[in-house]
Order: sequence, then C-alpha cells, then structure tokens
Amino acid sequence: MGNFIQKIIYASPLISQGRYRAINTNSYSIERLDHLGIIAGVIKDLNIVELIDKRLGSFQGETLSAGETVAGMIMNGLGFSNKPLSLTPLFFKKVPLSLLFREGVKAEDFNRFQLGRVLDRCHGYGTELLFSEISLNVCRQEKVDTRFNSLDSTSFTLSGDYLEKTDDETVAIKLGYSKDHRPDLKQVMLEMMVSQDGGIPLIGKALLTLSGYLFLKK
Repeated sequence: MGNFIQKIIYASPLISQGRYRAINTNSYSIERLDHLGIIAGVIKDLNIVELIDKRLGSFQGETLSAGETVAGMIMNGLGFSNKPLSLTPLFFKKVPLSLLFREGVKAEDFNRFQLGRVLDRCHGYGTELLFSEISLNVCRQEKVDTRFNSLDSTSFTLSGDYLEKTDDETVAIKLGYSKDHRPDLKQVMLEMMVSQDGGIPLIGKALLTLSGYLFLKK
C-alpha cells in the first residue's frame, strides 16, 4: 500500500506485456485555479496592471510592480474575504501564480511590506483619483456610455474600536442608520457615481464629515 501511495501507476500498451510505467509523485504539486483565472483574465483584458504602473511608477529591485500588487490584492479580496491582507502570501501558496501573473512570481512576493509600500503610493497619488482614472479608461476601451449617470450612497459596517476623527483627511467612522440591520456597529459611508449603461462605478468618495450620517440616522 505504501508503494501505491508513493507512485501513480497508469495503464499503457506495455501493461499487457506485464510491464508498467511509474511516476514519482514527489515531482508533482497540486495548485488550484478556481475562479481566479476569470478574475485574472478580466484584469489583463482591461489593462488594469499597466494603467496602475503608468501612474504609480516603478522602483529598482521590486519583484512585483505596483499594478501586479494591486491585482493580487483584488484576487485576495475576492477569494480570501474577511481575512487580513497580511495573510495574502498564505492565500497564494497553492495557486498557479505563473498563470495568473507571470513566470517567477512567488507567494512570498505579496508580503505585508510590499503591500504596505504600494498602498502608500496609492494614497500619495490619491485613491479616488486613481480609481476614477482607471474606470474612465476602461469605459472608453469597452465603449461604455458615460453621458448619463446615477449618484447614490452606501455603507460598510466595521467592528472594533476606532480613534476619533483627528483631521480633515480622516474618514469618519460613526454610528448611524444601518442598511445591514446592525445599528450596534460603526460604519463608513461611501458616495458613488455609476453609469446608467451597465452600472459601472465611475467616481467614489468616502465621507470625511459627519453630515452624511445625519440624514441616515434614525
């Protein structure tokens, strides 16, 4: 039984002659693609990596570009939900990275230092500006009609303790009317404009003041 576990024996024309071919399983590894292939395909078709790299630039010695790092965070968010970003290397440990990105990319490349540096660069460029520029580029590429748009707000519930708002650049995290039916949890408000053609997000902005919470409060 032990030999059977160590080797995979499959049928071939030689088996009729009493011989077989054996494969050492130690030379094989199992990787799961799941839905990530679709996500990676969409990211590549829309040139999101190139659009981000063009705006955030590159640094000598980087193993991952800024665009590849953001793409990795997108995949992590759509597959390792409700887990901290610091666990991204664990998420990519059994994933075929050469198919999703390119040859040479390793799970360890998505470490918390790399993610932190790229997030700092996104913040320095302006996250809302970066998002809208990429979105509008994608809309032009895919010929989405952006003449008529809709504006609405939504909320994201948060758990844990947060410091009070300390400056004009800090997002307001407060209690208010909860669309998630969790009035006990604090939340962040987000305003977003979407195209009527396909509902594509064009511009998004987190509320920095408390005024947005007042009309939602019971």
